[in-house]
Amino acid sequence: MEDISKKTDDTKGRLIEAAGEVFAHHGFRSATVREICSRAGANVAAVNYHFRDKEGLYVAVLEHSLQSATRKYPPDLGLRDQATPEEKLRTFIHSFLLRILGEGVPAWHGKLMAREIADPTDALGRVVQSSIRPLHMYLASILSDLLKEGKPAEGEERDVIFLCAMSIVGQCLQHFTGRRVIAALRPKSFNPADIERIADHITRFSLAGIRGLRAGGSL
Repeated sequence: MEDISKKTDDTKGRLIEAAGEVFAHHGFRSATVREICSRAGANVAAVNYHFRDKEGLYVAVLEHSLQSATRKYPPDLGLRDQATPEEKLRTFIHSFLLRILGEGVPAWHGKLMAREIADPTDALGRVVQSSIRPLHMYLASILSDLLKEGKPAEGEERDVIFLCAMSIVGQCLQHFTGRRVIAALRPKSFNPADIERIADHITRFSLAGIRGLRAGGSL
């Protein structure tokens, strides 16, 4: 029984890894189950058995990509419980950049998410609920502390908190989605691999904006 279970897990894992590469290269709509199974060394029927259909496999791949990156680089990076909100924000930004730019994350992870962001599928809503919303709520909690507000209920944070969160995430994502433009603009003087420097800048820039919002009373 144990050997059968291990074989089942191995097949499922191979399908996810193979599908990640195929989906990243072709996109969800153009990718074929036949090519995925050929790469995984699995029978076509294995997709139906493990994931029900191609869309179920795609959702599993997206969730695997996000969750494995989050396990490797959690949003608090083991930060001490007594850390200040400013320290928590910097660590969140640093972990976010590590997940999208850092070494040790398979190349197809970033490419797949870039495709999904640019041309979203029906799977995005499910992935947002299972993998992205918890990260958003953690960031919203940090921003609430910085703005001296009470912790928001899930999905009920004030617009200013939501907009601040989107601004911070947008700054981070630009260094991934716009990396070719960045390289063309600054081919020598800027190193996109300098994650520490980028994290420091985004943190300082964001904290200055948050302080400006508080000082201006436009919260």
